[in-house]
Amino acid sequence: MLFTRLLQRLAAFELPTQCAVCHDWGRERVCFACRERFIATVPRCRRCALRVPDGVSTCAGCLKDPPPYDTTLAAVDYAHPWDHLIGRFKFHAALDLTQSLAKSLADAWQASRLRHPGRLIPVPLSARRLRERGYNQSVEIARRLGRRLNCPVDDRLLLRVNDTPHQLALPPERRAANVQGAFAIEPKRLAELRDQVVTVLDDVMTTGATAAEIARVLRHAGAAQVNVWVLARTPAPE
Repeated sequence: MLFTRLLQRLAAFELPTQCAVCHDWGRERVCFACRERFIATVPRCRRCALRVPDGVSTCAGCLKDPPPYDTTLAAVDYAHPWDHLIGRFKFHAALDLTQSLAKSLADAWQASRLRHPGRLIPVPLSARRLRERGYNQSVEIARRLGRRLNCPVDDRLLLRVNDTPHQLALPPERRAANVQGAFAIEPKRLAELRDQVVTVLDDVMTTGATAAEIARVLRHAGAAQVNVWVLARTPAPE
């Protein structure tokens, strides 16, 4: 019992670390000052999380052609310094950033008026890409969010059945076709989605093609509401 208590105290003890942005010393990998400087609370479209003018809840694009998901929450724009940090986290095993990135998304939800996410479903990687990378960045964020928000995380329900080229390698107009048919629900678990509220978790949303394809699969399986949470949203072209 004494040993267990000692381990719990050691786990709770936060050692000083350098901020990944300004390199000042503190308790988190992204310090409070950098969060204040680089996280802007801006109005975003409720459906796709693009920036909108004050007083506007849904952008013109979503009014004209609504996406198959109900809401989107984004913590930040995919811009300095977040593009660099997410790139390190995603492609260079900078898992020390996971907690700070998850906190940014949790803070964004707490500042929003969106409902509780329900079941968190991280976007799966193909088996080949998972072997190459050694981890799924969306799963890492989802696990920490699940603990923060007290919600279940399910990384076995949604399957990636086609190993498609990376979306970053394709022009925007080809991304929807690239992910078509790439995802499926674990066949033995289809009944679990009926009338459920689920939230798809990904690192970055650019065109929304991946989120849209997954939302269609989840709705076809009976999900009542499909939300999307991303660390960063690529701003609309000027």
